[in-house]
Amino acid sequence: MAREIFTAEHEAFRDMVRSFIEKEIAPHHEQWERDGVVSREVWLAAGRQGLLGIDMPEEYGGGGNDDYRYYVIMNEEFAKAGVHGPGFSVHNDINGAYLRNLCNDEQKARWFPGYCSGELITGIAMTEPAAGSDLQGIKSTAVKDGDEYVLNGSKTFISNGILADLVIVVAKTDPSAGARGVSLLAVERGMAGFERGRNLDKVGMHAQDTAELFFDNVRVPAKNLLGEEGMGFIYLMQNLARERLSIGATAMAGAETAFEQTLEYCKTREAFGRPIGKFQHNRFTLAEMKTELTVSRSFTDECIVKESKGELTAEEASMLKYWNTELLKRVVDRCVQLHGGYGYMTEYPIAKAYQDARIQTIFGGTTEIMKEIIGRSLGV
Repeated sequence: MAREIFTAEHEAFRDMVRSFIEKEIAPHHEQWERDGVVSREVWLAAGRQGLLGIDMPEEYGGGGNDDYRYYVIMNEEFAKAGVHGPGFSVHNDINGAYLRNLCNDEQKARWFPGYCSGELITGIAMTEPAAGSDLQGIKSTAVKDGDEYVLNGSKTFISNGILADLVIVVAKTDPSAGARGVSLLAVERGMAGFERGRNLDKVGMHAQDTAELFFDNVRVPAKNLLGEEGMGFIYLMQNLARERLSIGATAMAGAETAFEQTLEYCKTREAFGRPIGKFQHNRFTLAEMKTELTVSRSFTDECIVKESKGELTAEEASMLKYWNTELLKRVVDRCVQLHGGYGYMTEYPIAKAYQDARIQTIFGGTTEIMKEIIGRSLGV
């Protein structure tokens, strides 16, 4: 089915993103996977190409274009190429929304130029060793002391954690106030007491740096508070829908790509004198996947359009994240099976896809949390 949500300008941008991946990412990605982190040069290259801060004001080097479909195209093309190392989606889709909506003029002048050029890489630190999807369970605290906050705590599973120069940290500024006591602080590289732990050894997505972060009496200037004190939980709830859409749209593209690669394999790989796709069981498996992907694509594009209009609800984003990430997991698993032994060899893209897909149902809120959000919206 032809997609009708993109214009000629969008497709020209897609071509540019593909060229960028071919030139700046694909030749280096295997080495980055061995290193566990990408080079900072690819961030600078993305900045020069205008791929960072597309929706940021032009006066700071951004694109001045708030059409979310451009970020969707980037995410789709990275998923199709199987290159998950550069954490651009965390920087653009997630952190950009917080910075754009919450920064005052002084903060914008301080951070936005580097954000758009790739010189200032961002991360966001929500998850803690004992608090994942339950954000109200965080233990990190930031106690006001004059014109500073004294930040203590630890975070884990932080994407861009090694490279990040600016980390949005979720902390309790008033532990007695529950959700109303959570605030967002921008912690900068080099602040005394801010330390990075291990670059975590993950099952998949090996080229993307994912780190532990530690805060030991870090004195964060009050001017680094994002938005208002005590409003952090509300800000998180407002922005998590876009994060979940981003994950869901990326998972959709990944599932489609795995299917397309497997369909071609089934047409060319022979067993017992004929292509394996000719066997009824395999043909039915392919038919099931194609149908699920076609149905899911319609809902995905509807959600993309709604987000571009500012109309996507938290419930819809949760549905998309839950459904598409579980779909990706199912599709990739069946595709590995159709590849047989070759599907278990890392030289085949489907094996990499299998490794990289597993996290999708976990980060950004687990499938179980997505179902809880959807269920509550039903009044049950």
